[in-house]
Amino acid sequence: MYMQLRGLRGLARGQFFYRRLVKLQEQEQGSGKGGRGGAVRGEQAEGEEGAASEEEEGGAIIPCPYLDRPVLDKLLEEGFAPGGGVHFACACMQGWRATMEDFHNCFPQLCGALADWAFFAVFDGHAGSVVAEHCSRNLLEHILATGSVGLEEDVERVTEGIHEGFLSMDKQLHSVATREGWERGGTTVVSTLLTPQSIYFANLGDSRALLCRGGRVAFATADHKPYGPAEKERIERAGGSVALQRVNGSLAVSRALGDFGYKTAEWRSAREQMVSPEPEVTVVERSPMDEFLILACDGVWDAISNDDLCEFVSSRLRVCTDLREVCSQVIDLCLYKGSLDNISVVLVCFPAAPQLCPEALHQEAELDDLLESKVAEIFEELSGRGEDPDLLSVLTVLASTVIPGLPPGGGLQSKRNCIISAYYQQKEARQLRLSQETGGASETF
Repeated sequence: MYMQLRGLRGLARGQFFYRRLVKLQEQEQGSGKGGRGGAVRGEQAEGEEGAASEEEEGGAIIPCPYLDRPVLDKLLEEGFAPGGGVHFACACMQGWRATMEDFHNCFPQLCGALADWAFFAVFDGHAGSVVAEHCSRNLLEHILATGSVGLEEDVERVTEGIHEGFLSMDKQLHSVATREGWERGGTTVVSTLLTPQSIYFANLGDSRALLCRGGRVAFATADHKPYGPAEKERIERAGGSVALQRVNGSLAVSRALGDFGYKTAEWRSAREQMVSPEPEVTVVERSPMDEFLILACDGVWDAISNDDLCEFVSSRLRVCTDLREVCSQVIDLCLYKGSLDNISVVLVCFPAAPQLCPEALHQEAELDDLLESKVAEIFEELSGRGEDPDLLSVLTVLASTVIPGLPPGGGLQSKRNCIISAYYQQKEARQLRLSQETGGASETF
């Protein structure tokens, strides 16, 4: 029953924010304003107390985690690793969240003897951004300081070095938190260490990484959730419980850096606490068929599956050479699919990644033309009924229309910007016609 109610509440929240986003896009198009977020207060979804407003808990007023309009500005970055022909890009956006708590690392070339090695990571903070920011600045240093990462690659030693680096990071973080008075907050981490022979995936929490090889998902990290059998057993042995699918009914992940309120069992080691700082490390041997890596926070994975994202990115690489634009399209897709979280994605492309394809470009152009014509048909049909078609009405009708050739894994949501542009072309043309007709009637009179 709890899961059903939670699912219904989540659906109501998602529908509310979807409608809100469409309305905001109409308002901003009309006013010429950009996409910056506003105050926390706003409308409230039916059956969803506290959506885009404030919540009351135990008599205390708690700020709602959502804004009344999303912050749509994106931070974009790109680069190249000279050692192995690796290109990368990343993009992040605050979205509907009241604060930005994501951070990332992109080190395409390590120093000295490790010039052919690279390190990428995404940090998704919770209960504040301070822990995620601190760890993003220091985690790699802790891994390298173990002495297990060297020119002569020993897989077992490197793996152990990553484990020890995370534990050392958490220990140092605890000292800083005690000194600085950080009472709460933590961060999930997903990272990849690239060597000429291997890819080391390290995951802690529910951020995720995947490897696309030969056009399909060859590997993906597993989320650490409290209700997983092994995680639940560790939590209970440390004196905790799993309620409402959360640690002690509160924290939604079972492994993280920080969160020291869940690491107080003196009879258990650091790895065995309710919330463990120990990453799950997997080593994958590199292959000439490796196409790309994706690292992202749960703001992405809550909206799209591993397979769909792999297909979508593959399709975008065939029509776009700018990796920053591909990352930007991933963010837009997740936003339009209903993600309410901060959204961060890192894309690392190997030499075998899909390349620009003339046929794919032609099909994309045909799809854009088709969508524009469909929007025009729907607009005229609604106008013929005496209605003034709004964007939401057009999107609703279009969603029930069979559209061939949509991007794999992305569907209609991935073409939202094209649809919005076509809608406003129709709206402006209609307004111009009405203005001319009104002007002509006035002159005749």
